Amino acid sequence: MNRQQATNPNSPPMHRAGSATSRSPEGIASAPFWLETLVEAKEDGELAAMCCSLEPGTVTHWHTHPLGQILYALSGVGMVQRQGGAIEEMRAGDCVTFAPGEAHRHGAAPSSTFAYISIQGRENGSAVTWLRAEIETGGEP
Repeated sequence: MNRQQATNPNSPPMHRAGSATSRSPEGIASAPFWLETLVEAKEDGELAAMCCSLEPGTVTHWHTHPLGQILYALSGVGMVQRQGGAIEEMRAGDCVTFAPGEAHRHGAAPSSTFAYISIQGRENGSAVTWLRAEIETGGEP
């Protein structure tokens, strides 16, 4: 099969590493981090996927996803916390799922970088809702 030939003309092209890397938007974490859009959700019901790389101690603000979220740890040591729950450690190969609308946050442990892939669905034009900017360990939204 010719490498240029697509099996489905409606399929998006292959994502090439490094082709969609940027800094995170301001105000979504305790510090900026790198993110690479792997799959962009252009329509409601589609999935979006990102690869994120955080410096030690960088933690997202509390947020929810309308269709839930899957996080898969690639490297380093990370932390996740659900609203009202304890902080849980994540290491490479660990995977966590958040339910639709479940308030949570995630980030790098204080002494380690953390890289992960996140997958979330889009609904009503958005894949995430950011809540109050609580960055203190144990802070609730």
